[in-house]
Amino acid sequence: MKIALGQINPTVGDFSGNAAKMIDFSRRAQSEGAGLILFPELSVCGYPPRDLVERPTFVARNRESAEQIAAATRGISVICGLVTPAESETGKSVMNSAALLQDGKIAFLQSKMLLPTYDVFDEMRNFAPAKSQQLFSFCGNQVALTICEDAWNDKLFWPKRLYTVDPIDTLIRAGGNFVLNISASPFWIGKRELRRDMLASIARQHKVPVAMVNQVGGNDSLLFDGSSIVLNAEGKIIAQGRSFEEDLIYFDSKALTGDLHEQIEGEEASVYSALVLGTRDYMRKCGFQQAIIGLSGGIDSALTAVIAADAIGPENVIGVGMPGPYSSPGSIDDARALARNLGIRFELLPINSAVEAYRHTLQDVFAGRKEDVTEENIQSRARGTLLMALSNKFGAIVLSTGNKSELGVGYCTLYGDMVGGLAVISDVPKTLVYRVSHYANSRRPVIPQATLEKPPSAELRPGQKDSDSLPPYEILDVVLEDYVEDAHSAERIAEDHGFDIEVVKRVVRMVDRAEYKRQQAAPGIKISPKAFGYGRRFPIAAKSDV
Repeated sequence: MKIALGQINPTVGDFSGNAAKMIDFSRRAQSEGAGLILFPELSVCGYPPRDLVERPTFVARNRESAEQIAAATRGISVICGLVTPAESETGKSVMNSAALLQDGKIAFLQSKMLLPTYDVFDEMRNFAPAKSQQLFSFCGNQVALTICEDAWNDKLFWPKRLYTVDPIDTLIRAGGNFVLNISASPFWIGKRELRRDMLASIARQHKVPVAMVNQVGGNDSLLFDGSSIVLNAEGKIIAQGRSFEEDLIYFDSKALTGDLHEQIEGEEASVYSALVLGTRDYMRKCGFQQAIIGLSGGIDSALTAVIAADAIGPENVIGVGMPGPYSSPGSIDDARALARNLGIRFELLPINSAVEAYRHTLQDVFAGRKEDVTEENIQSRARGTLLMALSNKFGAIVLSTGNKSELGVGYCTLYGDMVGGLAVISDVPKTLVYRVSHYANSRRPVIPQATLEKPPSAELRPGQKDSDSLPPYEILDVVLEDYVEDAHSAERIAEDHGFDIEVVKRVVRMVDRAEYKRQQAAPGIKISPKAFGYGRRFPIAAKSDV
C-alpha cells in the first residue's frame, strides 16, 4: 500500500485550523493513491498543550475535531494524535493518544506509555500513562503503533535506559511486523542524527520497517524540525521529509521504496533555518506582523535582524539605532548599512538627552558616589524604554538580541537590552553567532564586514570591550557548554581543557548568580541540548558552593 506521512505545522489550541490542514493533506494523499496517512503526535490540538489539557472543553474539542476529520476523510485511513480521557479513577484525567480513523469513525485508539519528564518535557504532569498497548491489523501487517517517546528506550542503543519497559519490544514480541511512530520530537543540534541512528537500531534489531512522522514548526521556545523518515528492516532510509518545512512524503509499504526529499545539512545552515522558522512561527502564532530590533552595529543585533527579515519579510522589520555618549560613528554606520542591505526601515533615536535627564534626576541622591555600572545600565535601560514605546505605538514585537554566552553569565541588563517578546539567539553561543553570521552572509552578503571583524563591545563606557569583563569567548563558550549542558564540575572542566581553574570557577559563579536575570528574560528558541528556560530549572535563592 502507498502510505503518506503528513508532516504538518499545527498551532496549539487551533482545532479548526489543524483539522482543516489535516483534511487537506489527507485528500491530497488520497488523490495520489495513498491508502493511509500519518500525522504527528497530538496533531489535533498541537504539541505541547501543557496545562490546557486540564480544561474539559479542550479535551472535548479534541474528540469533536477527530470525528470531524474522520467524517471528511472517508476513502483514506488516517492516524493522528489527540488527547483522550483516561479511564483510571486515580491519577491524571487524560492520555496522550493516537487514533486510527476509518470509514468516518475512530476505529482504534492507542495511548502513550512512556511519558518523559526530562529537559523540556513534563508529560507526567499532564498525562496518565497507558498500562498496555495493542497491535492492529492493516493491509496484511500487524502494526505496532507508538507515540514519540515509546520508541526511545531501546536497550541495545542507550547505555542507560530511563524506563523499565520497552513498548516497541513488547509489541514486536506480540507479533508486530511494522512499526509506526507519530512524534513531536523537538530539534536541537545533533538531534536529527541521533533520531535517525536510534530508529535504524530498532529496525535492524527487530528486522522490521519503521516509519516516523514528526511535527514541524515552532511552538513557544520549542522548534520541531520535521525530518520524517521511513527505514527498511536493514535500517536503511528509504523515505524522508524535508527539514524545517511542511511536507507530504509517500512510501510503498511492500516494496519499501519512497520519496527522498532533500534535508538541510550542516550545523550553521540548520541553526539558521531553525531560528528563521522559530521566529516566524512565534510571531505568526502570537498574532504579530511586525518586529522591532535595536541595531547597535554589533554582530548579535545584525544576525537577529537578518533572521527576522528572512522570517517575516524586510518590509515588516524596523531597525532602530540608538547612539549614546560612547557609541562610535562606525557602529551607527554599520547599523545603517545593515538596514540598507536588508531593505528594512531604519530609525535613528539618539539617547544622549534621555541619559542626561536620568543623571540629572539622580544627581542629588547619587551625590558623593563614584560612577560605576549604574550609569552604564541607565544607557541600556533608556534604549529599552524607547524600544518598548515603539512596540506599544506600532503593535510590533521587540526582538531582543542577547546571545547565550551573555545570558549565561548575566552580561546583560534587566529592563535594558533584555526587553522584548522573543530572544531570538538566546540559545546561540557567541562563537556560534559568528559562524552562523558568516553562513548567512554566504547566502547574501548583508552583514557589513566591519561588524564581523570588530571586537565585541557594549559601548557603555570609553574604549569598552567584552574582554574587559569576560574571558575570551573561545574559552567562555566551552566552559558554559560543559557546565550548563553536561553539568561538569569546575575542576573537571579545567582539567579537561587545560583552563585556569580560577577562570572556570569565576564563570561558574557568574552563571549561578545570574539565575534571577534569566528567569525574567523573554523566551528564546531552543537549538541546543540544554537551553536556558523551562528545560533547565534551578532555584534563584540558592548558594553556589564553587
